[in-house]
Amino acid sequence: MNWKENVSLLPYNTFGMDVTTQYFTKLTAISQLEELTSNKNANITKAVLGGGSNILFTNDVEGLLIKNELKGTEITEENEDHIWLQVNAGEVWHELVLYTINRGWSGLENLSLIPGCVGASPIQNIGAYGVEVKDAIDEVVAWHWKERHFIVLKNSDCKFGYRDSIFKNELKDQTLITSVTFRLNKKPKLNTSYGAIQQQLELMGVNSPSPKSISDAVIAIRSSKLPDPKKTGNAGSFFKNPTIIVSEFEKLQTHYPNIASYKVNEREVKIAAGWMIEQCGWKGYKNGDIGVHEKQALVLVNYGNGKGKDIYDLSSEIIQSVKDKFGIMLEREVQIW
Repeated sequence: MNWKENVSLLPYNTFGMDVTTQYFTKLTAISQLEELTSNKNANITKAVLGGGSNILFTNDVEGLLIKNELKGTEITEENEDHIWLQVNAGEVWHELVLYTINRGWSGLENLSLIPGCVGASPIQNIGAYGVEVKDAIDEVVAWHWKERHFIVLKNSDCKFGYRDSIFKNELKDQTLITSVTFRLNKKPKLNTSYGAIQQQLELMGVNSPSPKSISDAVIAIRSSKLPDPKKTGNAGSFFKNPTIIVSEFEKLQTHYPNIASYKVNEREVKIAAGWMIEQCGWKGYKNGDIGVHEKQALVLVNYGNGKGKDIYDLSSEIIQSVKDKFGIMLEREVQIW
């Protein structure tokens, strides 16, 4: 494999951070994994990069950064109701969504226009508009660096949670995901429960939704309020929406009757982090080349030559202000490197 030294990562992260990695290579074939874990390379620190859309680089990267560019899709099984599609980790997520929609398969349409690659989807358990990718994942195949062989994790093995999985915990930095198999519906099972989707469908004059129309609605919603990373550096939603118990929510509601929230179950309520950040006065904030997006307070932005540490420090200020005002500690959704 061809390793390059001292490579700028500016083209490889949507925040537009101009940091450098000590070594850089692209993984384009499964056979290359043997070389990466050969004895001569066994001790070098390895990290994996997909689309770079959920990462904030605050420092240069030591060791070897591997850009996962494994491509390909394959139907591995099907029956009357479902199709199992194995997708290699380097495929672009939104292109996969469109691929499935064009073939009449449902399950991923609510996750349209999420940036990044397929390999990152189970790590983050990406989700949007009432759907999480765990609902469609059947299994994940990954290369284990230390054990030097492939492991196969079924859905239940992945320990999926809200923007969480085993890959962010027990298997953090231990594996490279090579493929994800999705179980998709041949007969559409549509989810329009998220209010914004229903409203957008009505604006579009759609009375009988399809996977395509739901995807179009999601694309329209996301495009209207989220900045294009090709124009303004960002990594989408920077914070998770916190979940609190009902009794705590009811106390908050007495002080903030219009608090944006939705019920998770009988015991828990999820609060909109963006709403709280906006109430703290951060929406549209700008300091030099960094700031908070003017249309969506969940999104921190790099307007030009901002530094990762400055974005991180801004996120810390926001976390503290929300804690001071609401007594709730926000968690970062974006991975900090």
